[in-house]
Amino acid sequence: MFTSSYETNRRTLAHLLRCGDCFDIIERNIVISGKKAVIFYINGLIKDDIMEKLMEFFYSSTRPEYLSSVEEFCRHCVPYVEISIVDQPDEVVKNVLSGIPCLIAEGFTAAIAFDMRTYPQRSTSEPEDDKVLRGSKDGFVETVIFNSALIRRRIRSANFVTKAMTVGRESKSDVIICYMDNKVDHTLLKNITDRIKNLDIANLSMNQQSLIEALYQKKWLNPFPKIKYTERPDVAAAVCLKGNIVILVDNSPSALLIPTSIFDVLEEADDYYFPPITGTYIRITRYLITIASVLLTPLWLLCLQNPEHVPQVFQFVLMVEPTSLPIYWQLIIMELCIDGLRLAALHTPSSLTSAIGIIGAIAFSQFAVDAGWFTTASTLYVAFVTIANYSQPNYELGFSLKYARFILLTATYIGNLVGFIIGIVILIVLLATNKTISGKSYLYPLIPFKPKELKKKLTRTRMKQN
Repeated sequence: MFTSSYETNRRTLAHLLRCGDCFDIIERNIVISGKKAVIFYINGLIKDDIMEKLMEFFYSSTRPEYLSSVEEFCRHCVPYVEISIVDQPDEVVKNVLSGIPCLIAEGFTAAIAFDMRTYPQRSTSEPEDDKVLRGSKDGFVETVIFNSALIRRRIRSANFVTKAMTVGRESKSDVIICYMDNKVDHTLLKNITDRIKNLDIANLSMNQQSLIEALYQKKWLNPFPKIKYTERPDVAAAVCLKGNIVILVDNSPSALLIPTSIFDVLEEADDYYFPPITGTYIRITRYLITIASVLLTPLWLLCLQNPEHVPQVFQFVLMVEPTSLPIYWQLIIMELCIDGLRLAALHTPSSLTSAIGIIGAIAFSQFAVDAGWFTTASTLYVAFVTIANYSQPNYELGFSLKYARFILLTATYIGNLVGFIIGIVILIVLLATNKTISGKSYLYPLIPFKPKELKKKLTRTRMKQN
């Protein structure tokens, strides 16, 4: 608690904020109507023009009676809108370190917090990894306040709730839960809210990933994504309007969507920005290509191991040039090499990315075949599954599909047809037993079976007016 002594309060806050050790934490001593006052703030996180106008207003004040209490001062001498009274030194420290300037003066037993913070940020341009042909071209940024504002701009309803919390003993990261109060599952909401409130962790060093791993304490052996991310505010708003929960974490340019099923992960905004028939075609095509990206190379390997069972019409898949390297190892090595090229392109300066891509394409196509490392057919099939992985926007799901393909290839190579069947069973079990953050079925509405909901997931239906 603050004391009645101004100097004691000032020294306490200066010590807690370590003003003498940190160049960017400013202790600005001023005089208001003949009484001493001090403002603590972080240089670079405040709006200079607003601070300048406030200081000008304070210096021009000539009514010392208004400084008899914090309430009187706020009522008569503070023209700024976003203020709050804070009576705990620890809360003042938290506010200042979050970018909110705080003022104390002689005769005050509490501080005044002015929410005039501003964070360095990039523009709200369209996300690189979540583009659409139609629709909005804005995207989330690293500032959680702007992200919540982008969603509220689309939902002008009093039922839309944004509940703020702080997570992390050291980082004290801002976490915001967004939902529609008249549509959300309140049992799930209470569960998620209580789990976040009760988290006892030092920091959210990796933002959302740290939060998810703290919420989900079970083993992460199942590769399929436990949650869906989006960098698009229109998608987050649509999810809220359907009754789901959106979680925003400060310093992260994406939102967490809860609950999540495999069908939710496979959806994208373009499904809804086109007419129903086109949206349905795009969605079904994505589903088929996603399934093909997992099954194509294992089925081809199975055909090569059992040529006598391949129908005449599909005999062309058996036409492969001789090579000293088994097909299974060709497929595995090419998958690993393509991932290596992808990582190289990710860390290559943009001016050289095109050159790296061209060299990689040449090295893993004609040159690799001519050298006898790989066959033309194996190169073609791996190229197809690599491109097919990008038919769905979820990066985590792309790696999950790769792991699924590895499981099927290895099981087929070892156990032939029986191994292929065992691999399929393993994948079904992994999907059925994948536990999400919400605890709901990952295969909903397939398990439990809800035919009407499943139809909505498989096809793009016309929006109905309520």
